[in-house]
Amino acid sequence: MTKLAVVSGGGTGIGAAIACGLIGDGFEVVVIGRRPGPLEEIKGAQAIAADLREPGEVERVREALAGRAIDVLVNNAGGYVTRDGDGLGAVAANWRATFDINVITAVLLTEALLPQLSRPGGRVLLFSSIAAQRGGGGPYGAAKAALHGWVMELAAQLGPQGITANVIAPGYVIDTEFFKGRMTPEGHQARVDATLVGQPGTPDDIWQAVRWLAGPGGGWVTGQIIGVNGGSVLGR
Repeated sequence: MTKLAVVSGGGTGIGAAIACGLIGDGFEVVVIGRRPGPLEEIKGAQAIAADLREPGEVERVREALAGRAIDVLVNNAGGYVTRDGDGLGAVAANWRATFDINVITAVLLTEALLPQLSRPGGRVLLFSSIAAQRGGGGPYGAAKAALHGWVMELAAQLGPQGITANVIAPGYVIDTEFFKGRMTPEGHQARVDATLVGQPGTPDDIWQAVRWLAGPGGGWVTGQIIGVNGGSVLGR
């Protein structure tokens, strides 16, 4: 029987690499994102355009997937939010927007689809960042760190049902939209130099970690934060 995977933020970069990799491994894949255009570029996937920060939009996703058993749920939606303006109002707006896009999207989608996860054998993956492990990015690192605490609760809740829950925390990955308009040659080189292997990561590197956790070999791994960062941060 063909397995079903759901990938949020699946239209570009890491999410697109994961979606295409899962398709190549024989999964039926549903990709979710705010922009229909990039989603439609993922050939062989079902596309659902939705803003996962909004409960009503998530409810619409649940309705679209009603009655289908989900084997792998990849919560990849997220991003860096630039602060607009000065003062406490701007600070509050920036922090709330950052938590909405990086935490609330994962919480709402996971909660909505929990009843449909395969029991046993389901997999839940959350996407954090190296910033959650070493600091950086202000509210971005803090928001990603919130997922670390939550995944431990998820793992404890779902483990008795045969479902695993883990976090992948990527380091510096090129060929994504994350640093669009913000990366300098000096910044790129500094991030490469911070690795032990002397090279940046690629979306395919992250897909390979997902492949392991989503496959048979990942069945005894749960409640973990998996750093995929070329050695930029060790053992956390």
